[in-house]
Amino acid sequence: MTAEQLSLLLGVLGAVVCVVAGWLARAQWLKRRLRRRQAFLGLPDHSESLLVVGRDGGGPEPVVSRPDMFALLELAALVKQCRAHTQIVTHDTAQQGFGERTEFCVGHPSSNRRMAAHLTSLLPGVRINTEPEPGPDRGAFLIGGERYRMEQGVGEHVLLARLTGGQGGRPVFLFCGQRPITPQAATRYLARHHEKLARKYGTGTFVLLLKVVNSAAYGSDVVELVADVTKAAQEPAPVPAARSSHRAK
Repeated sequence: MTAEQLSLLLGVLGAVVCVVAGWLARAQWLKRRLRRRQAFLGLPDHSESLLVVGRDGGGPEPVVSRPDMFALLELAALVKQCRAHTQIVTHDTAQQGFGERTEFCVGHPSSNRRMAAHLTSLLPGVRINTEPEPGPDRGAFLIGGERYRMEQGVGEHVLLARLTGGQGGRPVFLFCGQRPITPQAATRYLARHHEKLARKYGTGTFVLLLKVVNSAAYGSDVVELVADVTKAAQEPAPVPAARSSHRAK
């Protein structure tokens, strides 16, 4: 073998080694990225998750509203990326505890009683006006001492929460909004920002208040982070001061 041939062979071998090393490094990076996503979502390989949704209307058949269906599709894609499985159930059939499987609960407490139960037991500092009568406080969120009103089609709020507890330690994710379109926006926000959220919060609890901006024009695409309300949402709501009454004499 001549010196030129040996040099060429060594060059080819060096290139092959570089390509293999780069491929192995990328494979390890993708594996670590997958593990971080799985840890954040509580979804190891081949694990089961629960997607809980409210019923649309009051009929006997489990009809899901169109915005909730889009939200479920966002979540199902995220679960599939983790090599896990999903089971979709309506709120009135999910009669079980939490923590054994990762749960994604979508909807408003007026149409999803499991959402209402989670808010009561896990987020006592959150109060939601579920009265159907029109008025400035219809659908408003009261978190701690702050009130967040809804401007329909202009600015609507939604809670995105990751909570832990129960047996097994798997998280519960809540997507609770002021209008049907807002949980869909929150699930899309989670799908887009889960890596950033995982870096900031790890596998801990957080409660974020988001705002869907100009849904009348942009649908569920434009979402702003209003505040991290974790502390206020987990503390018991302050008791309103009693009003003194005076009778005219």
